[in-house]
Amino acid sequence: MSNDATTIALDVDDSGVALITLNGPDRLNAFSADTARQLGQAYRRCDADDAVRVVVVTGAGRAFCAGADMTAAAAAFDTPGQGFSASPIEPPAWRVRKLVIAAINGAAIGIGLTLALQCDIRLVAEDAKLAIPQVRRGMIGDCAVHSTLKRAVGLAVAADILLTGRTFTGREAVTLGIASRALPAGEVLPTALELARDVALAANPASVAYSKRLLWTETDIDAVADEETTVHLKLMGGPDAAEGPAAWREKRPPVWRSTAGETGDPA
Repeated sequence: MSNDATTIALDVDDSGVALITLNGPDRLNAFSADTARQLGQAYRRCDADDAVRVVVVTGAGRAFCAGADMTAAAAAFDTPGQGFSASPIEPPAWRVRKLVIAAINGAAIGIGLTLALQCDIRLVAEDAKLAIPQVRRGMIGDCAVHSTLKRAVGLAVAADILLTGRTFTGREAVTLGIASRALPAGEVLPTALELARDVALAANPASVAYSKRLLWTETDIDAVADEETTVHLKLMGGPDAAEGPAAWREKRPPVWRSTAGETGDPA
C-alpha cells in the first residue's frame, strides 16, 4: 500500500458518536480495495460496540471521496481476481444497526457517492461536485446504487444520474432528493455531528435499530406492517417504553436500558 493511499480513521466521543474519516486528503481520499476493507472493519466495530449510538462518515481535507483510484498503477478496472464484488464494503452502512450519517464535505464521485448512498442521511456541501460517472468510464455504478439511488429518488432521477454520468452540485442533490440538506462546506461536519449527538442522547438504540431495519427492507407493505406489530410487542411494556414518556414529562434526557445489539443479527 502506498504512503498516500486512503486509510480509515475511527474516533468515538463520550456522547456515543463514532466519526469515520476517509483519510487520504492529498489524493482527495481516492478509494481502493484496502480502503473498502478498512471501512467495512470500522462499520463492524461500530455495529458491535453498544457505546456507539450514531455513526458519521466524512472525508479528510476538501473532498469526501473522489472515487476509485484511477492511476495506471491501481488498474482499477483490470480483469478482477477470484471473489471480486462490485459491493466491496462489507458490511454496507445499511446493515449497521445504528443511524449512519454521511457528511459530504466536498466532492463525492463514483464510489464516493455510491458509498454515501448506503448511509441513512446525507448532508452535503452546497458547491460539492457529485457524480456517478461510471458509464463514461466503460463501467456501471457499484455498491448496489441501482437500488439505493432508485429507492431514494425514484426511477426518473436515478436514470438521469446513472445513465448520463453527469456532474451536479450539492445544491441540486437536495433538489433531487439525494441529500437532506446543503450547507457551506465548513458547516457540513459540525452540523452532522450536532445531529448525531442529539440522536445519541435522545433516541432509544433498539428503536433506531428496529426502525432502520424496516426502512431498508425489500419486503412488501403488508409484511412491513406485520413486522411493525412484532416490534411493538417486543418494546411495549418494557423499561424503555416507560422511560421515554417519563423523560419527556420530566424534561430530562432519557436513560435507555436497551441496545442495538439485542435487536438481531450483527452486521
